[in-house]
Amino acid sequence: MMDKQILEVVTFGESMVLMTPVNTKGIEYNSEFIKSFGGAESNFAIALARLGHKVGWFSRLGKDPFGRYILKGVRGEGVDVTRVDLTEEAPTGFMLRETVASKTSVYYYRSGSASSKLSSEHVDEEYIKNAKILHITGITCAISESARNAVYEAVRIAKKHGVKICFDPNLRLKLWNVEEAREVLLPLADEVDYFLPGMDELKLLYGMDDTEEIFSKLKELKAVSVVKGGNNETLLVEDGEVTSFPYMSVENVIDPVGAGDGFCAGFVAGLLKGFNHQESVRLANMVGALVIQSEGDWEGLPTWEEVQAIMNKEIHIER
Repeated sequence: MMDKQILEVVTFGESMVLMTPVNTKGIEYNSEFIKSFGGAESNFAIALARLGHKVGWFSRLGKDPFGRYILKGVRGEGVDVTRVDLTEEAPTGFMLRETVASKTSVYYYRSGSASSKLSSEHVDEEYIKNAKILHITGITCAISESARNAVYEAVRIAKKHGVKICFDPNLRLKLWNVEEAREVLLPLADEVDYFLPGMDELKLLYGMDDTEEIFSKLKELKAVSVVKGGNNETLLVEDGEVTSFPYMSVENVIDPVGAGDGFCAGFVAGLLKGFNHQESVRLANMVGALVIQSEGDWEGLPTWEEVQAIMNKEIHIER
């Protein structure tokens, strides 16, 4: 069991089993599927562990084969899962994903899942207060009112104990409409230390398309903001200044899912390694670029050794 005193980062939220057809015929015409799992926060935790950091993730999973499978998978990646609750109250959620004619569709079966039963009573103050950073996402706020209250409680605890808060809004309009999201996510952005939205998310949340107006809003926040998904660039907003960082060039994009979670983990890893904000953004860009070159939500996340090899421009020796 990992000593809670030495966790650098704590995160929490939903993780679901993922079933994907073995070919491009789609779900309806397939009888064989590949099993995996995914969730923004568990992806982030795995990414951070691979980058060499001590991270804890907690959630509620069904006391069923899917729940045990996710628990073992996350734990096997070096993430502390000692606060995960396996419950008989509700089942583990799952999702189906297919890519047909180059179009990807995702079908969620998460309503009433164990993760949606997460509440403030499952937030352990002792667990969070010893961390350096708490990472939260808007998905946890969206899956249920009780899970949203868990986020509020975690933020309260973090602020009480001087734990920095990193926030990825991760806007999902299949879970709630933009008006509902705006009422929850924008006030949270006012409370955090690091705000990591996408440009499309900001346009929806602020209800405007003018980027100058959007950046004026971001400059009003106390948070350091890192905006993903600009014009082939990432934008850092700090002390009233906006700095642009070009994306790392990628020749072959395989699967963009999980890139945002890897990006967030890369940025946080940079902070933990003592990088300044600019260097942390560059690391985030690199991790995100590596993720999209592999299939799966988290399987393609790089290790710190792999990142260092690219930084040092080492030549890959096949055999």
